[in-house]
Amino acid sequence: MSHVMDRHVPDSVDLEREVERRRRELAELEARLAAWESAAAGTPLREDTDFTTVSGQPIHALYTPLDRRDGDYLEDVGLPGEYPFTRGPYATMYRTRLWTKRLFSGFATAEETNERYKFLLARGTTGLSVAFDFPTLMGYDSDDPLSEGEVGKCGVAISSLADMETLFDGIPLDRVSVSMTINGPAIMLYCFLLAAAEKQGVPFEKVTGTIQNDILKEYQAQHAWIYPPRPALGVITDIFQWSAEHAPKFNTISISGYHIREAGATAVEELAFTLKNGFTYVEEGIAHGLDVDDFAPRLSFFWDVHNDFFEEIAKFRAGRRIWARHMKEIYGAKRPESWRLRTHAQTAGVTLTAQQPHNNIVRVAYQGLAAVLGGTQSLHTNAMDETLALPTEHAVRIALRTQQILAFETGVPNTIDPLAGSYFIESLTDDLERQAEEIFAEIDELGGVVAGIESGYFQARIARSARRFQDEVEAGSRPIVGVNSFVEDDESGIEILRIGESAGEAQSRRLADLRRSRDGAAVERSLAALTIAARAGENLMPPMLDAVRRYATLGEIRAALEVVYGRFQEPVAF
Repeated sequence: MSHVMDRHVPDSVDLEREVERRRRELAELEARLAAWESAAAGTPLREDTDFTTVSGQPIHALYTPLDRRDGDYLEDVGLPGEYPFTRGPYATMYRTRLWTKRLFSGFATAEETNERYKFLLARGTTGLSVAFDFPTLMGYDSDDPLSEGEVGKCGVAISSLADMETLFDGIPLDRVSVSMTINGPAIMLYCFLLAAAEKQGVPFEKVTGTIQNDILKEYQAQHAWIYPPRPALGVITDIFQWSAEHAPKFNTISISGYHIREAGATAVEELAFTLKNGFTYVEEGIAHGLDVDDFAPRLSFFWDVHNDFFEEIAKFRAGRRIWARHMKEIYGAKRPESWRLRTHAQTAGVTLTAQQPHNNIVRVAYQGLAAVLGGTQSLHTNAMDETLALPTEHAVRIALRTQQILAFETGVPNTIDPLAGSYFIESLTDDLERQAEEIFAEIDELGGVVAGIESGYFQARIARSARRFQDEVEAGSRPIVGVNSFVEDDESGIEILRIGESAGEAQSRRLADLRRSRDGAAVERSLAALTIAARAGENLMPPMLDAVRRYATLGEIRAALEVVYGRFQEPVAF
């Protein structure tokens, strides 16, 4: 470690002198700051800003050591890789390993997306992040009447193990980490991936990656659910339990603030709702008899990275600290791996503008910088055209090069948590932690996360925050370059990727061929066994893997469980 932290360590006498010097300095600073504020009070401020964060938090003109006079460095900030992990989940961070560079990709058919994945891997992407089309997100086969017109439009269409095999043809699943943004039918797509790895000869214990699998935020923000909350939580616990033994390297959930923020939540709401969802998953696992240290190390998180540079950095730091303290002090986790919050981050799609779309390259670069300064383990940079359509290869290449420039040219990864000790950053981190704890208490008063979902609490609060932001944009008090300020009449367009109806037609033919060629009786038996296991409250992973290996389709598996669990109906909250 000497090559990482080669420096003089003060002895006890030096520390005592420093404490006394610090006390005198703070007393003098308090008097001088009062005089400074009095002298500056008469200076007129700029009229084009209200000096708040994107989330509406007031920003002081100046931050000093007085903003953290009661702070304890080791207790609140500490060292990287050490409790409470404010400065990062790992001791050496990017000095020994850079973040995983992911690009969200998926469109049309598995064949076409496979070609895009190989394009990305050849140009330096170090992990794949799968975008699914809307029918897949909702658990419907591509040839279902409800899928008409949506197949392959917002992601790749995956209806069976056969599609998953094609998606990763020629891509070794023991060497490429795969992240899948899937929630309602997450267990089904997870089984598709595992079975595809099995077909490649890759044992489950060597498969690495993440399934999002965060159903609570679907009820709160994104709305791609299938079953009601309580049985859906049971399915997630099945995944935790089975994977701890059979797929220990796979992250079985990515607890997502991204979609909460994209729906309009503030930074502190994203932080609080996401962490509270995470604690709910922990409570479910414990309630089902699991040892917290058996499954908590494979939980990961997924943050949005919005436009307010410093607020976003502070959010990452506060999130790690809150998670560590709750896991240790409330849930009794003993292993440091259970206290360590690891995260993927994605630049904010909601900030991309259709007007002057080349400006999005700049927005994404700053957001990516904030994510790295915040200490993310994995990063997806949006392409400039994603507000208009799925990205073109040209736009994807720029998004990837943005990360590579950040990693290899800026020098930012060379030191760990370089903004630690900033009076502003540490104060923001403290404020976000305090406000998140206040929201936790509010949710507890409602009876917890599920009760809050059933009452419409989360949906209503996110809607209020979204409305406040939109009102500011329309009033002009929240400038958006190219939208409500610095507007140009003769904006030039850009080429976009257009997905026609051929994907749906190809998928229908593919599914028809699959149903003719498979053993239909064996499929029916496996689906019946899955339904019986669900009724009996047994772990669903073994019978579902059996159905997947027999090429049962996504829609057939969804329907087999829907017989037992029913479908969720959203409450009216407005």
